[in-house]
Amino acid sequence: MEALIPVLNKLQDVFSTVGSDTIQLPQIVVVGTQSSGKSSVLESLVGRDFLPRGAGIVTRRPLVLQLVHVSPQDKSRMVGEEGVPRDAEEWGKFLHAKGKVYTDFQEIRREIENETDRISGTNKGISHDPIHLRIFSPQVVTLTCVDLPGITKVPVGDQPEDIETQIRDIVLRYISNPNSIILAVTAANTDLATSEALKMAKEADPEGRRTLAVLTKLDLMDQGTDAVDVLLGRVIPVKLGIIGLVNRSQLDIKNNKPIDEAVKDEASFLQKRYPSLASRNGTPYLAKTLNRLLMHHIRECLPELKTRVNVLASQFQSLLNSFGEPIEDKGKLLLQIITKFASAYCCTIEGTSKNIETTELCGGARICYIFHETFSKALESVGPLEGLTTLDILTAIRNATGPRPALFVPEVSFELLVKRQIKRLEEPGLRCVELVHEELQRIIQYCGTQQEMLRFPKLHERIVDVVTTLLRKRLPVTNCMVENLVCIELAYINTKHPDFTEVQLIHKTLTEPLEDFKKKEQRTDIKEGSAFNAGPYPTPLGSPQNTPHGMLQRGVNLLPEVPTQTPIKKLSPKEQRDCDVIERLIKSYFLIVRKNIQDSVPKAIMHFLVNNVRDNLQSELVSALYKTVEFELLLSESPHIAARRKEASEMLQALQRASQIIGEVRETHLW
Repeated sequence: MEALIPVLNKLQDVFSTVGSDTIQLPQIVVVGTQSSGKSSVLESLVGRDFLPRGAGIVTRRPLVLQLVHVSPQDKSRMVGEEGVPRDAEEWGKFLHAKGKVYTDFQEIRREIENETDRISGTNKGISHDPIHLRIFSPQVVTLTCVDLPGITKVPVGDQPEDIETQIRDIVLRYISNPNSIILAVTAANTDLATSEALKMAKEADPEGRRTLAVLTKLDLMDQGTDAVDVLLGRVIPVKLGIIGLVNRSQLDIKNNKPIDEAVKDEASFLQKRYPSLASRNGTPYLAKTLNRLLMHHIRECLPELKTRVNVLASQFQSLLNSFGEPIEDKGKLLLQIITKFASAYCCTIEGTSKNIETTELCGGARICYIFHETFSKALESVGPLEGLTTLDILTAIRNATGPRPALFVPEVSFELLVKRQIKRLEEPGLRCVELVHEELQRIIQYCGTQQEMLRFPKLHERIVDVVTTLLRKRLPVTNCMVENLVCIELAYINTKHPDFTEVQLIHKTLTEPLEDFKKKEQRTDIKEGSAFNAGPYPTPLGSPQNTPHGMLQRGVNLLPEVPTQTPIKKLSPKEQRDCDVIERLIKSYFLIVRKNIQDSVPKAIMHFLVNNVRDNLQSELVSALYKTVEFELLLSESPHIAARRKEASEMLQALQRASQIIGEVRETHLW
């Protein structure tokens, strides 16, 4: 089982190089308030002074500390392979200083301070960017710990007003990892019930399954008090236990008191003050406990970790494939992209696209909706007699008869009026062409979301230009055809149309008995008087207007001015009947023409616009884009896609390396 922690350290190195938190690895996270002794605990575990020390906030960046126990055999191998000096007993390595070996622990401390100042500034600022340090020593147990900035309340120096929130976020980011073990550090000279470390640990680990409490500064407790009840868990129970430590004082640190002497003094203090608990407290016991907990925790997490790595590797492989391979044959690639776009465009029109939209109509379905819903309703809204009054009909009849009163309804008036109504069908037809053109334009953007289009933005722009030009070129032709369809209907009014049955019904109406008609005329004359006296018609010659005096005033014109519009008066039965006949004929014939237009306009649009574009799209794209001199420009990759491919490639390599490392673990290591 000892081999599990080196495996974990390798995994941490792999994922830290790509700067990813995708995989949450098992690790020990040290949490505590400022100056509670967190760094002292870590130095005690290592047995050497190497962490920055002082008053106030000193740890201002997370420090991922990997302790590696080195046997003589391991050391001889590392001397040859990794450039470790032969006389070095203990040494350290930083991940950011690749290949450099530090044998002087004071130099390690200075490097931590310099790296902290480089990112966080020199005046108490903090950062969430971690420092990775690995220490090799025959005196340590193999562990992986994370030292975090101490929890504080009041900002000092350059610290922002929300320093408490920032540190809290950093701490929660690490302890919320379900694969981490929380080492909650609290000073013994404070009340354990007020411990911020235990409070935050409880938030992230409510069941306490991965929280171990450490009570530091046992020698600084008030006289007359002890920590027996606290260490035994009688005050606040902690599932994994509470371990007491005695830290070096600030005076000991200034006097450079060796840590091994401090550990001996700690053991003497525990034997003297807590003889029954001495074997279950102190730095050596803490190191062994952490090593045991971490190994068991890794054993539990490793199977799930292996599955997670394999799933992510598969996902990133798919992502990398979607970004495309490096370009080898540009001409071949360009033809493939053009063919794929043209095929996707046509499939969207036909409704055979692989990625069918479920949120809205698009492509051929939307064109169908335009034809049978939008266009049909627009035609139905055009009434046969809309904009045509009885007075207009009567005027047309009178104009068509000339100077002689008509015995029958003149056909010229019907043709004149019905053409006027048919002309109004042209506007909905042209609007239908416009809507279909807009949808064909919209399909370009829908097909332009393919990965190749995003990868090559210049090519995407040119494809959009070519298809837009093709659509624009077909638009006038289609509009002209729709206008011609209406003109065809206007060119010949076919009163012998098989569906124009209204003529026969009207013929029967006109051949009603003459006696009935005369009776109606007589009744109307008796009731209303002579129609000659109604309205502004010429008055008899003997009226006052026609006196000689009036003749002198009006010159030789003996009649009043003729009105330009038909006078408004009640229609005679014959006039009313004539108007009704024309209305019925117009309505019947208009509905026949409207039905023809409703059927022929979609067919014309499909032939002249949709099918033409679909059939000629690929050839237009090839002729416009497949030019050797433009290959370099068209296939210049988007910087965004190039960056994402690089990130995906690095992450995939890290995951493959991690899978290989985990695969090297034998089943005996797990159990």
